Amino acid sequence: MREEDNAQWGLVHAFVLNGRGGARGITRQELQSLVLQEQESLWLHWDRGHPYTQSWLRAQSGLNEFACNLLLEENTRPRLLALPEQQLLLFLRGLNLNPGAEPEDMVSVRIFADAQRAITLRLRPLRATEALIEDLLAGRGPKNAAELILRLAHYLTDKIELLIGELSEQIDEQEERADAAQTRMLDHADLLQMRRRAASLRRFLAPQRDIYGQLTASAQSWFVGTDSSHWNELNNRLTRYLEELELSRERVSLLLEAENRRMDERMNHTMYRFGIITGIFLPMSFLTGLLGINVGGIPGAESPYGFLLACSLMGAVALGQWLLFRRLRWI
Repeated sequence: MREEDNAQWGLVHAFVLNGRGGARGITRQELQSLVLQEQESLWLHWDRGHPYTQSWLRAQSGLNEFACNLLLEENTRPRLLALPEQQLLLFLRGLNLNPGAEPEDMVSVRIFADAQRAITLRLRPLRATEALIEDLLAGRGPKNAAELILRLAHYLTDKIELLIGELSEQIDEQEERADAAQTRMLDHADLLQMRRRAASLRRFLAPQRDIYGQLTASAQSWFVGTDSSHWNELNNRLTRYLEELELSRERVSLLLEAENRRMDERMNHTMYRFGIITGIFLPMSFLTGLLGINVGGIPGAESPYGFLLACSLMGAVALGQWLLFRRLRWI
């Protein structure tokens, strides 16, 4: 009943972190009179598309209008914004792993955080938040708001690693097919889809990498001393993923170039054969057209061997052309 009650008001999840890796869930009614202890932190996960979410954010969250407007923007990109009083806004992207969706069509998670509170908003479900909740219920979750957003960023990055690994394997398979079967054409649609996927991922991962770099040097007083090294590790991981995506795009481009070159060579070879065949049959067509003129006096018309002589003549012409083409190394 607690989750159902929260969902009716757009509150997907609400947890109070106990500072030891565990958490307890609370309802929307409990939220109104909640008083946090010194070691506790609050995590609220809202459905951004719900009407009550917008009204609560503007009227009861305590955030100023500027922060609310940014959190409720329709379209946004990965960004980091420091606010007064040691608060920050953090917009991240994660893979869209919902049924029927393209993973590279990334989903957005908007985060407001301070020393004892983290408010996250999403429009579509995120696997990263589900994994985070499992950790909290198992007693091995984040201990405070700083660790919560760090753990959330880790889970978002882990999902990206799986997709990039899958993309690299698909390109490896295409390269093996191209090397193993020179006469077999590759699927251009698959190659173009791979390149589009790599470009889409790079579009969002590049600014997200920069955000992790900014968080490495963040001056937030409520960040734990080891947080900077963790943010730096995320920055390094995304840098490596971006390099792999760039390499994947280059590999796909090389495959497309090789396939286009192979198709051009095949077309040129086919046209060459047609040219040879046309060259051989053109004189015979001339002879048959000449002999087929409806006039009298055609040599051999009265002879019973006239037809054989005409066929022999055309065969001799064809043989002579073939020998000539062989001597010129055209065939």
